[in-house]
Amino acid sequence: MNLKGKSAIVTGAASGIGKTIAELLAGQGVSVAIADVNQDAVQSVAAAIEGAGGRAMGVTMDVTSEVAVNRATDRVASVFGGVDILVSNASVQVVNPFEMYSFADWKKMLAIHVEGAFLTTKAVLKYMYLNQRGGTVIYIGSANSPEASPLKSAFLSAKLGLLGLARVLAKEGAARNVRSHVIMRTPLVDKQIAAQHEELDTGPEQAARATPGDTGIFTTVEETVLFLCEFPSTALTGQSFVVSHGWSMQ
Repeated sequence: MNLKGKSAIVTGAASGIGKTIAELLAGQGVSVAIADVNQDAVQSVAAAIEGAGGRAMGVTMDVTSEVAVNRATDRVASVFGGVDILVSNASVQVVNPFEMYSFADWKKMLAIHVEGAFLTTKAVLKYMYLNQRGGTVIYIGSANSPEASPLKSAFLSAKLGLLGLARVLAKEGAARNVRSHVIMRTPLVDKQIAAQHEELDTGPEQAARATPGDTGIFTTVEETVLFLCEFPSTALTGQSFVVSHGWSMQ
């Protein structure tokens, strides 16, 4: 499928993997909305994409606010003429053992990862369902979810919740040409694994042994997003794809 002329919203796109996903989509001719809570950063990323010859706009979006999500999505659809792709990537990480994990942090984690995914999906479906336009919804999950990992009770519970959202959407959206997927990525080597071992006080040697490879941050998540957006049918809808470079196998 040629993506030129399509439009996308990428949440958490002001930095990190969200930013590189947005840049890759823009390079394929997709009009991309950079959605994030950081207002200055979304404008900066959008300007850089436009400066490189792409089409982009920055929208301030708190994915835990239904009002903010709907307002931003409506604005994107008005400018781009609809929404064809949603990449639900907004994420935070709080590591703590069960007995020290605050309920406030638990609720925050589920609000950003699961409720944010639900709210943004609901908002874009209004445009994907309209006149059978169709579209692709991609949730960025975690390869840690089926494997489990210490100190990440809320994070992994939230990421597992994305599997349920994707599967239900695959069944509901099929008749309207809407596909859904979960990309289950490895941990951010330079952040999550380091934070986990700092909390456990196990030291740099143990952290190094836990590191899946030596690339720092795996970058093929972006190419997987592109592949799934370009895939021409619902044959793969509702599936999860583990991008782990052999760190996790299913």
